[in-house]
This record gives sequence, C-alpha cells and structure tokens, in this order.
Amino acid sequence: MKPGAKANPQVETVRVELGTRSYPIVIGAGVLDDVGAHVRGTCGPGKVAVVSNPTVSNLYMSRVTESLRRAGCEAVTVEIPDGEEHKTLTSLGSIYDRVLAAGFERRSPLIALGGGVVGDVTGFAAATMLRGVPFVQVPTTLLAQVDSSVGGKTGINHPTGKNLIGAFYQPQLVLVDLDTLKSLPQRQFLSGLAEVVKYGAILDAALFGLLEQRMDAVLALDADLLRQVVRRCCELKAMVVQRDERESDYRAILNFGHTLGHAVESLTDYKRYSHGEAIAIGMAFAATLSVARGYCDPEAMRRIVGLLKRVGLPVELPAELLGERLARAVAGDKKAAGGKVKFVCLTEIGQTRFEELTSEEIADVAARWCAGRL
Repeated sequence: MKPGAKANPQVETVRVELGTRSYPIVIGAGVLDDVGAHVRGTCGPGKVAVVSNPTVSNLYMSRVTESLRRAGCEAVTVEIPDGEEHKTLTSLGSIYDRVLAAGFERRSPLIALGGGVVGDVTGFAAATMLRGVPFVQVPTTLLAQVDSSVGGKTGINHPTGKNLIGAFYQPQLVLVDLDTLKSLPQRQFLSGLAEVVKYGAILDAALFGLLEQRMDAVLALDADLLRQVVRRCCELKAMVVQRDERESDYRAILNFGHTLGHAVESLTDYKRYSHGEAIAIGMAFAATLSVARGYCDPEAMRRIVGLLKRVGLPVELPAELLGERLARAVAGDKKAAGGKVKFVCLTEIGQTRFEELTSEEIADVAARWCAGRL
C-alpha cells in the first residue's frame, strides 16, 4: 500500500452480544490492510501469532504481518498443513511449540488467518494455552466467514469422529475481508455456499428466496450481493449464539444437515468431500426425512435440493456408506445423548423442529432414501 493511501474501506459491523465477551464482526473489502489497527485497538501492542496454512500464507501473510508491524505489533508466524485431515493434535502441538518458544504471555493474541480448519485449531490453542489467551479470527473462505469464525466453537478431530476434542471459546474480534473470496478456488467457494443455503433453509425464508432468485449473481461474485449475504448470515449466527451460546438447546438448529454430513466426512476420511459438500448431502437427506415424517411439504424439500444442485453441490449419499458403518458413524456424533441424536428437521423454509432419533433409525431412512423408496 502506498504512503498516504486510504487503508480503511467502507465496512459494516455486526455485533455478537454476550455481555463482557461481546465482540464485533467487521465486514468489508480490503479489511486485511487494517488487521493491525483492529488488533492493537482490541488487544493492545506487543507480540501476536498469526496461524495460517501454506496456501493462505503465500497469498496474504505478508500483507497481514505488515499491517501488524505498522500498528506496533511484533508478529510471529505459524503454519499448519492444509486440509480437514490435519485438524489434529499434531497441528495443535505445532502451534503450542512455536508460540511458547517465542515467549508469549497471556495477553498475547493468536490470530487465525484462513478457513475453518485454521480457525478451529487456532481457537482451541488459544483456549488452552496459558489457560486462555486472546483470539482473533480473520476468515478467508466463505464457509468460515459466514459460519465457523463466529460463535466460539473450537476444536480438533479424533479418529472416531469430527470435533470430538474442543472448547467453546469466543474470539475478541472477527475481521472479514470479502476480497479474499476472489482468490478462493471454486470448489471451496461452492462449499461455503452450502452453509449459506443452510441459514436460509432453517432461519430466513427471505434469504432463501433471494438465493433462488440471484444465485447466478452470487456465483459470479457480485460484490454488493456477497456483502449482503455474508452480513445476513453473520446476523443470523449471532442471533443464535446470543440465545444459546453453548448449544444447550436452541443452537443445535445450526446442525441441520450436519448429523449425516459429519458421518459422510468421517467415513470418507475427510478426503472425498469438502465439509460443505458433505453438509449438502446431509441437508438433502434431512429435508427428505422431514417429508417422510410428515413435518413439511414435499415442495420445501424440492426447493432445497434444487438450490443445492444449482450451486453445484452433491445431494446423493453414496450407497457404499450405507448400513452398520453409517449407523456407527452417526452414533459417534458428539451431540448424541441417551443413544439418540437431536436431529434437525424442516417444517417449512425458514422453520425447523427437533426430532430424537436413534442412529439405526437414521441409517434405515438413509437406506430407503438411496433405494428410491422415499
């Protein structure tokens, strides 16, 4: 950036109101150039650690560290491998080793620069290192911008299931630079749209209708429309988190499509499908199950499946995942209790209900779905 250039673009702010742990979500284009000013204003000067993966680091790390330097912050950089399969204790340990060796103190923040994997692992490191250090999210994928960077869920995977080791730990700040979506591979952008569709399906019929009407413009990265969509998703996520921060009840609504989706990810070793692709399959299944149970009209299911197809996301469960393997994977869901899963069903676009189902019941419906008997 040239001397004297305007660093602060037009931005919008959504607040997550959690009393003393409230924080802003800053949304705009070019926000990366102001990371340093925002971090210093929130956490003060001193040492900071920026955690990223090699892909995002090559694109944006120098820009972020330069912004931090200008703000009087001393940046230490950490890289963890890219991909859901690296959301592990090994990656977590590498953050501990680098940051503790640099002499960090409890007021020294960790900054997550990347997608959901980087954000989840860095957040868990912040929650557990020195019994808690400040945490800042700088999400660079659509999925992280609209969902995983907000709400304080942090963690890593275990061989028996996804996100089984973790903590609720809110960031102090979320900085969303919409320009980073321009460098996002198309598959990852489409994956993020699965979560966008989810918000419309479960909470906002108007948002869902907007996506139906203007999906071509979304796919073309229309800047004004993306800003509107990202902001609305953040508003909806903030509303849910404010009502039920630790997922004691209502926040489970955000798991629409995730029960089956997480099972699909686990059974394919987190390599065959992106998170959003797996969730798209899960949402198509959840909508179909909702119709089979008589909770919603078939037209709602057709609209959801139709919109996911327009995005270019998968909506069918591979037959080889059916049976006892699927039941075991669903039973390993961290939200299972008393042998049952709180399954999120649709009643209409924008409205949901919970249904307590066993893993065997879910696997049975999945088998009938794949056989075309639903």
